[in-house]
Amino acid sequence: MATRRIAEILRNGQPDEPVTVQGWVRTKRELKEFAFVELNDGSSMANLQVLLNPDLPDSEGVLKLLNTGTSVEVAGVLVESPAKGQRIELKASEVKVYGEADPETYPLQKKRHSFEFLRTIGHLRSRTNTFGAVFRVRNACAWAIHKFFQERGFMWIHTPVITASDCEGAGEMFAVTSLDLKDVPRTDKQAVDYSKDFFGKPAFLTVSGQLEAEVMAMAFGNVYTFGPTFRAENSNTSRHLAEFWMVEPEMAFCDLQGDMDLAEAFLKYIFKHVLETCPEDMEFFNQRIDKSVLATADNIINSQFERVTYTEAIRLLEKADKTFEYPVSWGLDLQSEHERYLAEDLFKKPTIVTDYPVGIKAFYMRLNEDEKTVAAMDILAPKIGEIVGGSQREERLDVLERRIKAQGLDIENYWWYMDLRRYGTVPHAGFGLGFERLVQFMTGMANIRDVIPFPRAPLTVDF
Repeated sequence: MATRRIAEILRNGQPDEPVTVQGWVRTKRELKEFAFVELNDGSSMANLQVLLNPDLPDSEGVLKLLNTGTSVEVAGVLVESPAKGQRIELKASEVKVYGEADPETYPLQKKRHSFEFLRTIGHLRSRTNTFGAVFRVRNACAWAIHKFFQERGFMWIHTPVITASDCEGAGEMFAVTSLDLKDVPRTDKQAVDYSKDFFGKPAFLTVSGQLEAEVMAMAFGNVYTFGPTFRAENSNTSRHLAEFWMVEPEMAFCDLQGDMDLAEAFLKYIFKHVLETCPEDMEFFNQRIDKSVLATADNIINSQFERVTYTEAIRLLEKADKTFEYPVSWGLDLQSEHERYLAEDLFKKPTIVTDYPVGIKAFYMRLNEDEKTVAAMDILAPKIGEIVGGSQREERLDVLERRIKAQGLDIENYWWYMDLRRYGTVPHAGFGLGFERLVQFMTGMANIRDVIPFPRAPLTVDF
């Protein structure tokens, strides 16, 4: 008999129906006449209760092996459950043990473990209720992202992980090399001789797929990337990772207004999909992690996002009845505390800030007519701050050349990017969404390292 997933059985299973399930034992409860085992296969928050009678073949020997963490296959018949809170349970007729788990050494016992401890056992933490829920929601988010863009005719493109260009101009990039670090070749001036390296020039792990996405948008109109990106930023905060996933749509024949409209529709769609597909998991987060999770989701789905210029936002922050740790003044970047004040305290809903000063934004953002600001936009969300960053891109060749030089970047590295402006340039726009920030925001998890299966951060590269 084919095995069935526990989530589907709990939803659709009927009494007297024969089923076979596979999973891991969560708990065991032995009574005088029979025993109960709670079984979970990762498909749902809820466990399937398995009833073990003494007439089960080798029931005593099997029962000794069914400790927390043991992997099993159970065949039997579904029966109505007399217990409160569950509709059906499985009366076992056959139990096969695949892998035992020693109760003396298995680190996940029936008690609460701290998230700090669970990070040290990243190979096992997905078996807990919290991380099971996190990664089911993460999966639903990813599926919703693809659905959103595919339904709108976007093409999913795969941009390179290894690149020679620094999209953000921040210089926080991981170098990629095949050189022997114990004997690095040098030029006459004692600089590293990259001509001897694999690519013949400096190469890095990408910080963004945006520039390559622009290439594809110039041929296909609307495209999106969804893949890993890397930042060599020595930051040990609850909001930063060295390796994370980015969603980056790019639209030809699109301006800043269209960019904002798409980003707002995108966030609403993702939240709605997750609430519909993972209701039990979201309810768990609302009860156990952050009691505002469901209200926040409702606020995203049903609010019209506030839109305000950076200049107006600075004015509002300067007259706020609140003391900020970081100064507020025109020309300085907004800090997380400023972003959260705008979205949480002032407008009480997601807020889009537009038209930032040219000095604090990347070279590719379109220069406005005032030549002081660029056509950029950030979406600020309650509780987390910036969740989406985007802009209309600079499509004018002469202005782009000026901006690249002004930021001290080597224009030779962007020859192909300049060609997009030489041959059939069009107004175009796009945005980037840090996928883990989205999952963190959606679940209420306090630390971003707890919404990615295998976090990479300074001095953290286990598993």
